[in-house]
Amino acid sequence: MYVLDNSVVVGDNVTIEPFAVIKGNSVIGDNTVIESFSYIVNSTIGSNCRVKSSRIVDSVVGNNTSVGPNAHLRDGAVVEDNCRIGNFVEIKNSTLHSGVKASHLAYVGDAIVGQKTNIGCGVIFVNYNGKQKSRTVVGSNCFIGCNTNLVAPVTVGDNCYIACGTTVDKDICSGAFGIGRSYLVVKEGRAEKYLRK
Repeated sequence: MYVLDNSVVVGDNVTIEPFAVIKGNSVIGDNTVIESFSYIVNSTIGSNCRVKSSRIVDSVVGNNTSVGPNAHLRDGAVVEDNCRIGNFVEIKNSTLHSGVKASHLAYVGDAIVGQKTNIGCGVIFVNYNGKQKSRTVVGSNCFIGCNTNLVAPVTVGDNCYIACGTTVDKDICSGAFGIGRSYLVVKEGRAEKYLRK
């Protein structure tokens, strides 16, 4: 069985699978599926959504959006319509506009992300410097490559392409290509030194 507080509002044709927990002032839209082991508190989930074994607290998910498996939305996360939030993606105090995709293993904290932007695997929005938190703004129709670090406060314009492995620590204007890596250095015959026990 699932757990469903009396305060929860559930739309028409909603499927709630066993072991899901929905609590507080939550609203579940029409034709939405809440899969097993999902945990939803004080959150709104739109219509035609699928939540797969994920944790959503104090957040909003728009229509036609999929979340999970094993995603975590918290502290005022807003994910608009037609988005895909995938495996082990955490979103905190951020707004992802319609059509954004973050398919796996990313952290989006204290950010605004424009429409139809793709957030690659391992992307980190670096929002905390040890003393204070800062915001990142990413424009629409951007591609943020795998293992990119966006060091807040920073702004990336519309229609940008950030190559994988880049650390972005200054603003990037619209339409720009950003890449920041050191060159690979190969030292032949040196591996044995590090492999020895």
